[in-house]
Amino acid sequence: MSLAKTLTIAGSDSGGGAGIQADLKTFQELDTFGMSVITALTAQNTLGVHGVYPQSLEAIEDQLDAVLSDIGADGTKTGMLFSADIIQLVAKKVKHYQLSNVVVDPVMIAKGGATLLQQEAIHALKEHLLPVATVITPNLPEAKEILGWSKDIETVDEMKEVAKALHKLGPEYVLLKGGHLSKGPAIDLLYDGNKMTEYFVERIDTKHTHGTGCTFAAAIAAELAKGASIEEAVQVAKDFITAAIANSISIGSGIGPTNHHAYQKGNK
Repeated sequence: MSLAKTLTIAGSDSGGGAGIQADLKTFQELDTFGMSVITALTAQNTLGVHGVYPQSLEAIEDQLDAVLSDIGADGTKTGMLFSADIIQLVAKKVKHYQLSNVVVDPVMIAKGGATLLQQEAIHALKEHLLPVATVITPNLPEAKEILGWSKDIETVDEMKEVAKALHKLGPEYVLLKGGHLSKGPAIDLLYDGNKMTEYFVERIDTKHTHGTGCTFAAAIAAELAKGASIEEAVQVAKDFITAAIANSISIGSGIGPTNHHAYQKGNK
């Protein structure tokens, strides 16, 4: 049996709701073969991040070379990369192995507020990784950080302006997520340099949204790996994460995770 191969390069979430764990669950649910390169360990639960322990560059490089020199990847998703050195290493390997379908989720801040990307790493992200990305998937606070904007993004028209500015940094596509808009439906914008495509659903009333960004980006990578167009991949990912949020899991004492199995159970 042949399956599309999907690789996540990200941090480990010991609580299982985000990071490597969320990505692998998503890859499995969307019928791809998931692989991982762990950039950092986090001590994490529904109450927040209690510790971040970056892996050495040697350990990260060895993982990348082991997977890519032998198995390869039809789709790759990056998540928590933490430092400028790690970002530069990952970008170098993307070029060396000529990876396609690279989804960059610029993870910066955890749900509980913990910093997951060092400030000096933002420059490396812009200079090295965004230009080799097929699609980047920032939320509104992440987009502000990347662009160095102080003003909050509050309308869809402002989102369009932001998407255009992000596209100038080099990615083939920008998927700007509008979940942080203060009102209205949850709108995401896909921009290819010419056309804006809107994806929206009504907001779901739940606090259990841990891992939504990781899961959304992983679903896009899985669909691209299987040969879907970017528009098709984003639509499946939107359906996947909507089902996961609508059927989120109430565990622990804080912000619970989304339900990665909900989409396959028919809760679409």
